[in-house]
Amino acid sequence: MRAGLGECRGLRLGERRGGPALQRALERGVGEALRLDQARAYVPPSSPKFGPEERAIYARAVARAWEYYRELTALLKPDTRTILGDIWHVSAMSHPRRVKRVEAQAEKRAIEVARYVLPVAAFTAMVHTLSGIVLHRLWRMQAASDTPSEAMLVIGEMVARVREMDPQFFDRFDNEPMEELPEWKQAAAAENGEAFAREFDARLAGKTSVLVDYSANAIPVMAEAYRAVLGLPRASCSDSEAIDRLLNPARNPYRLQTLNIGVHAPMMRALQHANYTFAKKISHTADSQDQRHRMVPGSRPLLTLADTRAPDAILPMLIAQNARAREVYERALADAWAAKNELLDRGVPPEFALYLLPNAKAIRLVESGSLLHLMHKWTMRTCFNAQEEICQASMEEVAQVRAVHPALARFLGPPCHLRAGIATPICTEGSHFCGVKVWLDFPNIERRI
Repeated sequence: MRAGLGECRGLRLGERRGGPALQRALERGVGEALRLDQARAYVPPSSPKFGPEERAIYARAVARAWEYYRELTALLKPDTRTILGDIWHVSAMSHPRRVKRVEAQAEKRAIEVARYVLPVAAFTAMVHTLSGIVLHRLWRMQAASDTPSEAMLVIGEMVARVREMDPQFFDRFDNEPMEELPEWKQAAAAENGEAFAREFDARLAGKTSVLVDYSANAIPVMAEAYRAVLGLPRASCSDSEAIDRLLNPARNPYRLQTLNIGVHAPMMRALQHANYTFAKKISHTADSQDQRHRMVPGSRPLLTLADTRAPDAILPMLIAQNARAREVYERALADAWAAKNELLDRGVPPEFALYLLPNAKAIRLVESGSLLHLMHKWTMRTCFNAQEEICQASMEEVAQVRAVHPALARFLGPPCHLRAGIATPICTEGSHFCGVKVWLDFPNIERRI
């Protein structure tokens, strides 16, 4: 659990408040947390290794991160305004509504990038719905994350609320939390973080995502599966014909559906038999979005086991193009790592010290998925409205699939690419159209923001 609950209107971490208090605190804090105009972050509980001095270092680092966030927002907004104005052909002479729209979107884009410097500890409010069996599993595995103290607090509150409704829900099972997990026993020394990062990055060779494994016989296997669903002999449906029927949006209406109903279609299940694995490096903030694609699971690092003494972060495109913003960004990263290192040197547990790392922190992971679910991800994430890093990774992944399976990749791309000349509207984003006619030259068109 990388996103902290933090302090929220009188609710301090470490106190075991009741469910209503927690719910009211979350409800009051949601709007303020989304604006991020105030420093709200998780504060570790006091302990012999996290005393007043360590708490002061921690608090100063959080406050500085918010100052950098505000400064970067102000520095980047003129750039985003200029770029969006150019894309949407908006000038001072344009209709006030169009000018206002550019202004609102410019601020939103600037804020999204500036958030890279906010700490992992930044407050997050959410409503979490889960089944009883999943809660049993969480209870059993609450020490498996990077932040077992916070996880135990949150999961403990969830368990307590269930026990209020059904006292025997947990007691009737032998379901005590596991205390000794193999990951922590088998962990290498923390100083190996740099060596791991160098080795992983060498494999990427400058890319965001690299194809490391795939189903070599994907096309004949998927074609055979398609024929099995429809009861067709090879003589009446060749491999190339089967693939065209599966992927060509002009022949397969499932490809044009915005609700992704194809995952429930019998013929589309043939795409489950082609699998691709990628090694990729994205920021903590991008990884939080990437995890929304739950059918494309990844092996993500335990950050406390892959820590580095020197800043190890992703540089967003907008910041790279603004010299002043880049200087502020690099100073923010240096300050965050310095504060984290100081806490570690004072003996603060890595679990708590690493909360100070910014959302720009590089995450190295290995991710796999079937073509059925990767195809949905690539459709959504090659759109220019997608998060910058995930869009870049998806573009690289599609290009690498194109290299090994060209018959498949010509039908991969954003909704506008798939719908052009086949269905209207071409762009499915409505008023959120990115302003770029991507379909005219995909994938050889440049993203500017």
